[in-house]
Amino acid sequence: MELSKNYLPGETDAKWYQHWLDKGYFNSIPDDREPYTIVIPPPNVTGVLHMGHCLNNTIQDILIRRARMQGKNACWVPGTDHASIATEAKVVAMLRERGITKSSLSREEFLTYAWEWKEKYGGIILQQLKKLGCSLDWNRTSFTMDDDYYKSVIKVFIDLYGKGLIYRGKRMVNWDPASQTALSDEEVIFKDVDSKLYFVSYPFADGTGKITVATTRPETILGDVAICVHPEDERYKAFIGKEVIVPIINRKIPIIADEYVTAEFGTGALKITPAHDKNDNILGAKHHLKSIDTLDLTGKFTIDELLEDNPSEQVKGYVGIDRFVLRKKIAEDIAALAQIEKTEEYKSQVGTSERTGAVIENKLSMQWFIDMKKFMEKNPQVLTSVMDDSISFHPAKTKNTYKHWLENIKDWCISRQLWWGQRIPAWYDEEGKVYVAESEEEAMSQKLRAESSAGSQLNAHNPKLFQDEDVLDTWFSSWLWPMEVFKGISHPGNKEASYYYPSTTLVTGQDIIFFWVARMIMAGYEYEHKQPFKDVYFTGMVRDKQGRKMSKQLGNSPDLLGLIDTYGADAVRFGIMVSSPAGNDLMFDEAALEQGRNFNNKLWNALKLLKMWQARQAAGGNPEPGSTVIDNSQFTIDWFTNRLNEVKAEVENLMKQFRLSEALKTIYSLIWDDFCSWYLEWVKPGFEQPIDAAVYNKTVAFFEELLQLLHPYMPFITEEIFHQLREQKTDLCTVQYRTAAAADKDILQQGELLKNVITNLRDARNKNQLKPKETIKLHIETATASRYQAIESILLKQVNAASIAYVEAAVANSIVVAVEKDKFYIDSEKQLDSATLKADLLKDLEHQKGFLESVVKKLSNERFVQNAQPAVIALEQKKKADAEARIQTIEESLVGLT
Repeated sequence: MELSKNYLPGETDAKWYQHWLDKGYFNSIPDDREPYTIVIPPPNVTGVLHMGHCLNNTIQDILIRRARMQGKNACWVPGTDHASIATEAKVVAMLRERGITKSSLSREEFLTYAWEWKEKYGGIILQQLKKLGCSLDWNRTSFTMDDDYYKSVIKVFIDLYGKGLIYRGKRMVNWDPASQTALSDEEVIFKDVDSKLYFVSYPFADGTGKITVATTRPETILGDVAICVHPEDERYKAFIGKEVIVPIINRKIPIIADEYVTAEFGTGALKITPAHDKNDNILGAKHHLKSIDTLDLTGKFTIDELLEDNPSEQVKGYVGIDRFVLRKKIAEDIAALAQIEKTEEYKSQVGTSERTGAVIENKLSMQWFIDMKKFMEKNPQVLTSVMDDSISFHPAKTKNTYKHWLENIKDWCISRQLWWGQRIPAWYDEEGKVYVAESEEEAMSQKLRAESSAGSQLNAHNPKLFQDEDVLDTWFSSWLWPMEVFKGISHPGNKEASYYYPSTTLVTGQDIIFFWVARMIMAGYEYEHKQPFKDVYFTGMVRDKQGRKMSKQLGNSPDLLGLIDTYGADAVRFGIMVSSPAGNDLMFDEAALEQGRNFNNKLWNALKLLKMWQARQAAGGNPEPGSTVIDNSQFTIDWFTNRLNEVKAEVENLMKQFRLSEALKTIYSLIWDDFCSWYLEWVKPGFEQPIDAAVYNKTVAFFEELLQLLHPYMPFITEEIFHQLREQKTDLCTVQYRTAAAADKDILQQGELLKNVITNLRDARNKNQLKPKETIKLHIETATASRYQAIESILLKQVNAASIAYVEAAVANSIVVAVEKDKFYIDSEKQLDSATLKADLLKDLEHQKGFLESVVKKLSNERFVQNAQPAVIALEQKKKADAEARIQTIEESLVGLT
């Protein structure tokens, strides 16, 4: 079959992915092998593939494919998260397009539409992962609302409630007016905003004066219940205990004292609005103050809690006005009363919803919580396992972030005012008593048992129970993910859970270290009494080349599927990985994908070269065994054998450290430079000459090993070339890695010498305008001629030399090239320009002296010498010795030209 000019990924990617699926290579069942397990961070069912998914899932696929090729039982579990807030918003939008409002539907009717949406759109992102080449075990696809999974979440809620770790209470929560639900602290993103500081005067009730307060939120003034000052603030000591009048509403409120107040901020007097600020709420509880909520669930003004104040028509006119419009309106109305003394521009931080972007309201609300301090007292391993590296974080610096959060942990609000999700298994009777149970029947049994044991008279009128309307936080289901994908909660102790749990590696973003990673560790110790994974690899954030976070609003988030169609999955995988420093943010540039495509074509061209040699070999026969062809290639084969072993060891070490990008660059350099630029050139037969069969077969074997090394990163092209090289009995993705032999350092050094000499001699030919076809005679002045004897034949061919001779003195009328301590004299029939030769040597001498100065400076730095590894210092010392030798050689060469 004639090969195309360039590699065409569109024709091969789908073919090979379907072939791998048909063969069942990605499927895993428990056996006697060592398991290597990864559970995918379940993307939201609302999601489509973006650059963050590309990075995260490419890393997971590299790890799982490599484990599979190491002979481990590799199991990568796919699945999706039901994503309560995001999915419900999508369903509401779908209904709006159909002219239906959520409020017009019963819960059951709404959920029918939600499941319809999920079935239609929820699997899109999983199908897109196939285009990226992800080798997931699709037979194990999980969803956090599957029947067993749903039941396991309910089971855990009931269990923790029974242990006294879950409670219900009215507390200040983060309220999202857009999605109309409470959020946990971790779901709130703080942003810097430009705002105004309003200085509002509150007149004393007795008419003797006023006190001025600075606030950024005049819209909440009608909910004020006190003014607070520092007890030692001399400006206000005399006013403590007096009453002031709240503007517009005309409510009398007291001036109180508390050390919480910072006398230096604003005016030193603080308005207290317990219903709208967490700190105010704490002060309100401490001083037994009333809480007055003036905003409804959507963030609009309400007078429901102002009726005792007999609100005026002006106040009633505010009803239904959005909080931000109301801010401006109330500020204007207070100014009309001459009670705004001034305004100042002010930089402040506001909390926003991680999902909707809406500004969060602090709101008193009846919610369900996990008592996290009590939970941590029960499971101290949640912290210690990370700090002692029982669970290894990569990069290690993330341990400090994790530790700080756990040591300052707050109770977790786990209820959400939504319909899509696991409904809280709590039932209430007509008296408001709560019964937590799996079913209404069990809840009723609890009620009857409680009344019976209390000696109460049973209600003969068929008592009713009402289930809590709220659902559980999505993270309350996904914290069970590593266990429940193997039915570890719903069917504890089963064979699969025992085999695959704990998983091996988790790959995730640093932004969900609290949302998900910490909570999975909590659930793992609570229910399995062991860690859920051994290693956690935190990816950085994918940013544009200006360092900005990718977003639809900025228009800087590329269409990943479009990139795959343009460049191919392998080039995209290469581009994202070659740009990705371990654990740090990466600056995405499409040029990296172009580099990936060029690499594809480099590999393809190497294949075409070998196929051409194969055809020529078949047409022209082979030289007799023992001929000089194999003899001349022996060093090349020995060198590349050792170079391959050296890189295998390097890659193994880098992979253990999760330095995947560096490992890819190492493989890339081995293939592009060592194999394509050097090895293939050194074994290439003469013009129109057949290649020796032994050399050809060894070259094919080398190429196969390179493809195997690269396969986890670029699976499609490596599989395709593997099968194009020769008839194969198996597929590359299943070929097992062989243990690398120790590399022979002497042969490697000789190879580096050869590359260095060839490069320098070619540069000298080029500078002196000697055409490649012009034959030269090469003379070498060296104290160690033996080190060139094994590479003479390669050197002759690569620099087009008719002969090599060893000399003990300079050769007249020749081009002088200095390499380390040796001198090379290029003798040609062309008239040489001594002035040019001298200028080139002087330029090289200046460069070498500058380089030597920089190395000496580094070695003179005590801090560097004390902190650097011995191998690093040894390398710098070798650089120094090499530079000194080269300087000496150049200076001697210059003497010969004068």
